[in-house]
Amino acid sequence: MKCRIGIVGAGNVAARHAQVLGGFPDVRIAAVADTDTARAARLAGRCGAAVYGDHKAMLQDGGLDAVYVCVPPFAHGPIELDVLDAGLAMFVEKPLALDERTARTVADAARRAGVVTAVGHHWRYLDVLDEARRLLADRPIRLALGVWLDKIPPVPWWTRRDGSGGQVIEQAVHVLDLARALVGEVAEVSAHESGYPPEREEGAIGAATGALLRFRGGASGILGATCLLGWKHRAGLEVYAEGIAVEVAEDRLVADTGDGRVEVTDPGDAKRRVDRAFVDAVLGRGDDVRVPYEEALRTHRLACAIARAATTGEPVAVPDEPGDEHG
Repeated sequence: MKCRIGIVGAGNVAARHAQVLGGFPDVRIAAVADTDTARAARLAGRCGAAVYGDHKAMLQDGGLDAVYVCVPPFAHGPIELDVLDAGLAMFVEKPLALDERTARTVADAARRAGVVTAVGHHWRYLDVLDEARRLLADRPIRLALGVWLDKIPPVPWWTRRDGSGGQVIEQAVHVLDLARALVGEVAEVSAHESGYPPEREEGAIGAATGALLRFRGGASGILGATCLLGWKHRAGLEVYAEGIAVEVAEDRLVADTGDGRVEVTDPGDAKRRVDRAFVDAVLGRGDDVRVPYEEALRTHRLACAIARAATTGEPVAVPDEPGDEHG
């Protein structure tokens, strides 16, 4: 039995998923849809898939078991609702949307549809995350320091607030999801954003963000993000508990207990494992989806709260459950 998958969006992230999925013997990439039909045709040609210029046409033709939604932040919402209305399993690449309200609407629809969902927070599948949990099992975390220090991605929509939502929502959300996995839920955030120079057009995202997080379990957190560099400098999370410092990044873990530093390299299989877990769940062969849409909504809500605090200058409470969106 093969899982027949359609992909909406044909950019770099979609191509990455297609390459992984194409290596699974129980998967067939049946269709690719993108408003840029030439780009869709290029990806579909590598997969032996049908080409569509519109996701609705792809869904109407049927024959799919699941859909990957790999589109820019501003395009999320209607596509997911159409996929769920068709009763198909759905994998969504982060971020979920520009705002919380759109993602919450999709989460409600997913709950009603009762289908398998997953979101591309592949850091949850890092072996070094499991090692961090083991090292910290009996030591409450008191301080978490997260960073995403990077460059501007080469896509025209990324520097606009109505295109990407900002760096915290579009990139640093990986670090926030990691913080939730290791430290727990956040009760309140405050933040400050440093804008671009005056020559940048109105509506541009901030060049740097600093945020303070108060975790429900009592820990303090700090997040720093910037896109001022010409290279990806560093992205990850440092946590501190009594007698131990642990740093987790996408490729490694570094732990220090005062008796010397220990470094563990991650095998780099997380991006494959997140796709494998989704396919297994769709085929009824496994139950290792670690970030279904509802869980990703919690991380997205935290990212949106930081973005809101940065633009308003006021602290923002993060509710335990989705509530009315402010701002």
